Amino acid sequence: MQLRELGTSGIRVSTVALGCWPIAGMTTPGIKDDESLATIAACFDLGINFIDTAYCYGPDGESERLIGRALGSRRSEMVIATKGGVSWAPGRKQVVDGRSQTLVRQCEESLRRLATDHVDLLYLHTPDPNTPLAESATGLARLLAAGKARAVGVSNASVARLEEFATVCPIAAVQPAYNMIQRDIEDDLVPWCQRRQVAIVVYWPLAKGLLAGKMGRDHVFAPGDSRHRYPMFQGVEWERNLQLVERLRPIAIECGKTVAQLVVNWTIGQPGITAALCGARLPHQIAETAGAADWELDPRQRAAIEQALAERGPAATRRAV
Repeated sequence: MQLRELGTSGIRVSTVALGCWPIAGMTTPGIKDDESLATIAACFDLGINFIDTAYCYGPDGESERLIGRALGSRRSEMVIATKGGVSWAPGRKQVVDGRSQTLVRQCEESLRRLATDHVDLLYLHTPDPNTPLAESATGLARLLAAGKARAVGVSNASVARLEEFATVCPIAAVQPAYNMIQRDIEDDLVPWCQRRQVAIVVYWPLAKGLLAGKMGRDHVFAPGDSRHRYPMFQGVEWERNLQLVERLRPIAIECGKTVAQLVVNWTIGQPGITAALCGARLPHQIAETAGAADWELDPRQRAAIEQALAERGPAATRRAV
């Protein structure tokens, strides 16, 4: 699989990355360790060398622990990204804490879970409204200088916040939400990163499964599935999004690909985008997504996609803090 550099860090990553939130077991019932381990292990054969997790993925760090178990002696073959600054309080209440000492403590715990002495990319998971961003940046800069992280990134932050962070600690990568229907980062964050040679590693490339081509108008969300609360799955937005997927389907067939592969390929082919995080909890899921890499849409196909997106019109988005 094609590799791209994370900013100017010298770290090269596959354009499709494995997102390890699904194996944390917090939103999908019935997660089995052997299936999660097999999904991570499948990356080696698929050419995926980039996996993404976080301190808070799982009530007790289940995602990081599984990664440590799965990689074992092959850890050096994989680029590991994790995030700090978010944890869970009793009752599954999310706690955002960007204090320097918290970030250092969580990183040390992440390293123990991952069974490694360093991570390749360590993100601030999200800016903490109660902690000066300079303090968070100072904590991550300390970990960078100590070799606990090879590079530092910031997730879920506006350009103004990135500017503030970068005055204290160099940024190799940012991690925003981005997909065909949520493209607001193209206005400001993408140009900012391109000017500064900062990598963009996007999450939600399939819009929480909406653009995977597997949902119909009669889709019923399982109990506990929170997706129905998002505007993209409601009312007129839902209808327009399903119509868009149907416009994409014949283009995917022409390419000999699935709708999901078409969508992820479009995403990693957009200017400034380095890689896309694709969640999976079963080997066949990440195998399908890996098929999005190493081919190109021709100009006519790309134009057909842009026409479909123009007809769909602006979609509901969420802004970074």
